[in-house]
Amino acid sequence: MTQASPPLSRHVLHPVALTLNRQRRTGHAPPRMLLTDFLREELGATGTHVGCEHGVCGACTVRIDGVACRACLTLAVQVDGRQVDTVEGLAQADGTLNDLQQAFKRHHALQCGFCTAGILMSCAHWLERLEAAGAEASEPGEVEVREMLSGHICRCTGYTPIVAAVLEVARARHAARKVSHA
Repeated sequence: MTQASPPLSRHVLHPVALTLNRQRRTGHAPPRMLLTDFLREELGATGTHVGCEHGVCGACTVRIDGVACRACLTLAVQVDGRQVDTVEGLAQADGTLNDLQQAFKRHHALQCGFCTAGILMSCAHWLERLEAAGAEASEPGEVEVREMLSGHICRCTGYTPIVAAVLEVARARHAARKVSHA
């Protein structure tokens, strides 16, 4: 006769060590805890918002090892040993907003702000991919920006100011690279 395994406890916590916005952090999470909840509740990184919890709205977008991902579709235990960047990590260490955040501010590319953190993370990832692709790709048009934003739901802005902010940053970064390579 074999002995049955004891039922798994809902209270089993797993240690999770990660690099969050360039700082080593640790916490504990139950096996099924979502990364959104872990970031907010365990680590206090409340800039990542919980929206639809189905990966549709994009409010929870973070970067995991440099790639934009939906934190509501990722378990906290999956990021053990990895790098996670949230909207809090976009600004400089002294709190100075980066160029993308400043452009959002200039263009009034947010209203209620709920979706903004996820949109900023997707935009930052997209702009970095464009820069890595080379000169031709780093000058996107409105259609490309709107396509990239199609994975986000914003009920306030109508996207026009967001598109303008992203295009401004893409053009400025492209011009800066041209000058530095000259």
